[in-house]
Amino acid sequence: MPIVSLTNVTKAYPSPSGGDAQVLAVDDVTLEIEKGDVFGIIGYSGAGKSTLVRLINALEPATSGSIVVDGEDITALPERELRRVRGGIGMIFQQFNLFAAKSVRANIAFPLKLAGWSKADIDARVAELLSFVGLSDKARSFPEQLSGGQKQRVGIARALATRPAILLADEATSALDPETTHEVLALLKRVNEEQGVTIVVITHEMDVIQTIATKVAVMDSGRVIERGDVFDVFSAPQHPASQRFVGTVIKGVPSPSELSVLRERHIGELVTFSFRDGDSSQAGVFVDLAEAGLEFELVYGGINDIRGRAFGHLTLAIRGADAAIDQALSKIGQQVEVTRIDRGEVR
Repeated sequence: MPIVSLTNVTKAYPSPSGGDAQVLAVDDVTLEIEKGDVFGIIGYSGAGKSTLVRLINALEPATSGSIVVDGEDITALPERELRRVRGGIGMIFQQFNLFAAKSVRANIAFPLKLAGWSKADIDARVAELLSFVGLSDKARSFPEQLSGGQKQRVGIARALATRPAILLADEATSALDPETTHEVLALLKRVNEEQGVTIVVITHEMDVIQTIATKVAVMDSGRVIERGDVFDVFSAPQHPASQRFVGTVIKGVPSPSELSVLRERHIGELVTFSFRDGDSSQAGVFVDLAEAGLEFELVYGGINDIRGRAFGHLTLAIRGADAAIDQALSKIGQQVEVTRIDRGEVR
């Protein structure tokens, strides 16, 4: 069974214009998150991502639909029972949300005190978590003495204190520089792999999903418009909104405006070769073109890697006799997708 299951979930707020009008922040979402997944939820600002997270951890009640978390339908539980459910869900935030007046140790110990742990058990658990996140030497420090990455590691340790089954990360790396983001994502991978925690990552940063997630859902205007394995969604997005979003970090076939620039700068026929895991390598394409006596240069695109699986698009400007180009592309088209941009042909 999935550890989180949403069925026809809607969250409506009163419209700012008043009256009976409503704004649908989440609109008829059905979604399953399997135990052990690192599940990414992506979309532009206002897509409904953060509202969806607040529904999962019962900080907001759903207007309609069913939300099952770890086997319990939380839409039917009273507040007292919801507090118990929230104890099995950890959360980390963009702005860390640490207590400025408490030490690192006290910040991590805080949820354990609320849960009624003994002092000996708290001391042991805090020491264990400080070691896990690499901050044993910062136990007596205060948040203002820490870097952004260290603060987020404290946030992760605090979120894991009560041994939750689920960790929600809401834009958890948005306030960090690229190097620190990489360190935090590596730590979250360890949380998932070594402690078996299911992680739900809410972000607008495609690189974060590409680095850490196993599954992904794309949201737009409150709806989930596409979902699946990260590799499948990123390498072949189906919905126009997904294509635009993926296109922010992955260059595919050049747009009409980009084509105009490429034609001005490069001589030859523009051809895009699209690769997916298991296709012939790009090196094989270059060899076939060279053996056909053709000249070519790479003018657009790139190859991406998701958990060891490669995909991408390379656009070349190819020069040579028309017959030689036709023959070479016919051969290559038996192994990889070939788009002859100027002719509008796909093989």
